[in-house]
Amino acid sequence: MRRKAYGRDAGLSTRMFLTMFLLGALYVVFFFVLLKLFNVGLVAIVVIMGALAFFQYFTSDKIALLAAGAKVVDRSEAPELHDMVERLCAMADLPKPRVAVIPSDVPNAFATGRNPKHAVVAVTRGLWQRLEPREVEGVLAHELSHVGNRDVAVMTLASFFSMVAGVLTRWGLYAGMFGGFGGGNRDNNNSAPVWLIMFLVSMVTYVISWILIMTISRYREYAADRGSALITGAPEYLMSALQKIASQMTRIPQRDLREVSSMNAFFIMPTNWKSAAGELFMTHPPLEKRLARLSEIAREMGRPVQ
Repeated sequence: MRRKAYGRDAGLSTRMFLTMFLLGALYVVFFFVLLKLFNVGLVAIVVIMGALAFFQYFTSDKIALLAAGAKVVDRSEAPELHDMVERLCAMADLPKPRVAVIPSDVPNAFATGRNPKHAVVAVTRGLWQRLEPREVEGVLAHELSHVGNRDVAVMTLASFFSMVAGVLTRWGLYAGMFGGFGGGNRDNNNSAPVWLIMFLVSMVTYVISWILIMTISRYREYAADRGSALITGAPEYLMSALQKIASQMTRIPQRDLREVSSMNAFFIMPTNWKSAAGELFMTHPPLEKRLARLSEIAREMGRPVQ
């Protein structure tokens, strides 16, 4: 089954466009306020932010691999894994990405890269050892769907500006604690200090952008689950993989889970999947909802539902 047989997820594409538009509008307001506060030239702001965004966009895959402790492996080091990825790419009509292995017992996987030609699919040692081959295929097809939908690149850019707002929020807080920015507007005691205005604006920007990013993050997982089902033609294997990953993760020492928790937004299953936080604050949909959607797809395809 070639990728053109099922095409892009229109719902995901629409949501990615809308999210980027709303984030763009939000950050225009955000940087306009900063310009007014600090009298920094517009050109300087654009150049600095553009350079930082350019750097993150073109190094996102290297940063993600470094954060996960992943190592890119060639065919001689992982022949079965390479064969599996190659076969799935042929079915999905995608260029073969680089393949990486993470030396962790936590069963998980993620994809990164600015576009399909510069993508990397990484799996943990624990995933390869704990899942059956067909289940691993379901997971890999899920990650390849992320690559094909290009949502990794959108998440990279969106999270960059959220990160900037978060940094400025902390900067404003520290400035208030230690008397930064000249202690505020001393010529007019009735005016709010600069650090407080910047802190509040940055905080609001961060919270709104974070909610938007979480919303698209959850939907992109549904879209990748659907892509996996249609690439492999067997959604029941991804269902089994998700259940097994969740079950096995409860047996992993907390220390090992913390070591890879920084990659939760990219993993197929976050290490804190049992968190009691509301769905609005989750990077991934609840496991039960993912399984329910996959079950519906399986029924539509006439596949047995376990």
